[in-house]
Amino acid sequence: MRTLTNEIINNIGQTITIEGWLHKKRLLGGLNFITLRDRRGIAQTLIEDKAELEKLRGMQIGTVLRLTGIVIEDERAPGGVELHDVRVEVLTPVTTEPPIEVDKPIDHKPENLDTLFDNRVLNVRNLQEQKIFKIRAAMTQYIREHLIEREFIEIDTPKLLGAATEGGAEVFTLDYFGKEATLAQSPQFYKQIMVGAYERVFEINHAYRAEPSATTRHITESTMLDVEIGFVQDHTEVRNVVGELVTNVLERTYSTFAAELKSLQAPELQLTDKIPEFTIAQIHEMYTKATKIEITDTKDLTPDEERFICEYARKELGSDLVFATEFPLSAAKFYHKVDTEKGITEWADLLFRGIELATVPLRENNYEKMLEQMENAGLDVKNPGYKYYLQAFKYGLPPHGGCGLGVDRFVKQTIGLKNIKEATLFPRDLNRLAP
Repeated sequence: MRTLTNEIINNIGQTITIEGWLHKKRLLGGLNFITLRDRRGIAQTLIEDKAELEKLRGMQIGTVLRLTGIVIEDERAPGGVELHDVRVEVLTPVTTEPPIEVDKPIDHKPENLDTLFDNRVLNVRNLQEQKIFKIRAAMTQYIREHLIEREFIEIDTPKLLGAATEGGAEVFTLDYFGKEATLAQSPQFYKQIMVGAYERVFEINHAYRAEPSATTRHITESTMLDVEIGFVQDHTEVRNVVGELVTNVLERTYSTFAAELKSLQAPELQLTDKIPEFTIAQIHEMYTKATKIEITDTKDLTPDEERFICEYARKELGSDLVFATEFPLSAAKFYHKVDTEKGITEWADLLFRGIELATVPLRENNYEKMLEQMENAGLDVKNPGYKYYLQAFKYGLPPHGGCGLGVDRFVKQTIGLKNIKEATLFPRDLNRLAP
């Protein structure tokens, strides 16, 4: 019967069997230590029998082993125990020397990232590297649990769309049995449609954007959380729902993975009861006053402004999160609710440690108004690509709003990684389609 590494401590004095990968060898003559790795961690074993040690001759890191021995207490060993009188069985031999050493820290310097991703198959076996994706998996789980507890229904929408639906220069196009199709940039239309059925929906899925951007914050295939909430009273309610979600996930992550985050040198978490809010106009003014740099395009924030207001919120208000609100009318998309009297779009960005984490708009839900806004945006409302989207409005959608949140960015900023690709198992960018 197999014992996992974290259970060895419960079997002192007993003979047990562990299975896993050869993680490290230290051959010191009479004292030969073999470290084995399984899904729970690592275990140290002492092999003194030359015949047993001979079975490992030529075996490289990654060899799959079955080791049987007596559990002995030793405070110097991982977990405070190790196996003695070990019998070795090689289940899967590895005789080729690996190109990287998975038992040592992985270098994440920018100039080494290509090497990291070229050897991703191996470096994900590194215990420190694994922490990133265990944290990511937990954060995704916490998102789901938070939303499901609040009566959100998880949906799964198509990623192959008719070419007319999204359009633009940033979509990937492909042949679909003689027709042109695109890969979805977001489930925007579908989640709004589903508000007409379930009121509250969400999706965690891939999105595709053909951005020729070689930055630390962009990838061409990203994981997005999309949320839509029906029967909202106003934009403040939408911001509160999204803010509560992000705050809850951060608190749970920092509580559960305190040791892992510390070892990854993650920043200390700072949150407030209410997320600070500044209008786009206020941020422009504050930034210009502090830096003497005039902002010419005032309909959005520059990356420098995002960093500026986040640093201000953390230093002066004790918050890693901040909302940028009240985008000008010129920034509105056809599906946004606008307030012409105030001259603003009911849209906010949730910023986290210097970067936009989520877009958080209120939607237009009136059918006639939607037709008008689409036509003003230069869209052909009679195009078949919009038929089913507009059907939902024609037959009744409640006031609604939601968010699109980048999961890769969320993980990157939580851990304090420098590049979004470090938070992605197999990243896709301008130059990478493998592994």
